[in-house]
This record gives sequence, C-alpha cells and structure tokens, in this order.
Amino acid sequence: MVKIATFGGGCFWCIEEAFGKVNGVLEAVPGYAGGDVENPTYEEVCTGKTGHVEAVQVKYDPEKISYRDLLITFLTSIDPTDSGGQFADRGSQYRPVIFYHDEEQKRLAEKALKILEESGLFSEPIAVSVEPFKNFYPAEEYHRRYFEKNPMHYFYYKEGSGRKKYCEIVWDKKGGRRILEENL
Repeated sequence: MVKIATFGGGCFWCIEEAFGKVNGVLEAVPGYAGGDVENPTYEEVCTGKTGHVEAVQVKYDPEKISYRDLLITFLTSIDPTDSGGQFADRGSQYRPVIFYHDEEQKRLAEKALKILEESGLFSEPIAVSVEPFKNFYPAEEYHRRYFEKNPMHYFYYKEGSGRKKYCEIVWDKKGGRRILEENL
C-alpha cells in the first residue's frame, strides 16, 4: 500500500532533498499545493497571487516509515515560527503548512505542533498551519531533483539562505529533533 503526505516549507528543493534521503519514501515530488489556480506555473506561484505554496508531495510505504517520522523529517527541515516564508524565501507561497489527507494525519500534525509550542525551544509562537489537502500540481521538470542536478548551486542556496545553519543549531544542537522523537 502507498500513502501520501503533503508539506509546504519554503523552497521545495530543500524539502524534497530532506525526504529524498528517507527509507520508505517512494517518491518526493516538488510542486504547488492549496491554491485556486489550476496547473499554475512557477512564475505564477512566485507572485503570491495564486494561493499556492511551494510544497512536496511524498508517496511512502507505511510498512517502512510512519507518518509520525515524516512529520519529524519535515519539521526539522524548517523554521516552524516563521509564517512569512522560510529563510531567504519570503511571501505566502513559502509559508510552512502541513496539508493533511485524513484525520489521523491532522491529529498527529496538531500534536507535533503542540509539542513544539510547549517545548520552550522557541521564543516565538509556532506558525505552521494545518490545512485539509485541496490540490497538488507537480512543478516543472527543471525543479525536480534540483539538489542532484545542480549540486553546487543548491549547496550555496541552502547555505546562503541560512536554512542549513538554523537546522543544525535548533534541531541538532539544541535538541529539537530529540524532543519530537521522544514526545510524538
């Protein structure tokens, strides 16, 4: 059986890379989710006027990986306190959001965010929204597996945006990942 999860967390290149390393993930596809325009282009989504966010749709084998573990992978790849975008990417199209496909995904997502809110790890409130899945449109081919096709550009982007350093400090050094793993 294959299940689906959908996450928006800023630049979809970074979220796709995070899921691309996970055993049990069959496919991680960058694209656009939650908006009002059918088959939007990257240029349209970048205007912030389509209602979409850059997202990654994950197809996974629940016998090999749980939705809980996917949530941990997602949350430890973002800044959960920034509703205005993620790192260098600003605007509603980069806001952090968990699109749930069923009530169990919704329950776990809300529980994970509550754990983070109560953890004391953050001075700002948790700003990740939990929304029902509405739609998903795959991104143009040149965005797919960008981290593999353009490794140097991707490396400089991830480093220069501040994402890499933030995740190392908050999720690794300050123990954010451990908090989620022990309480979710």
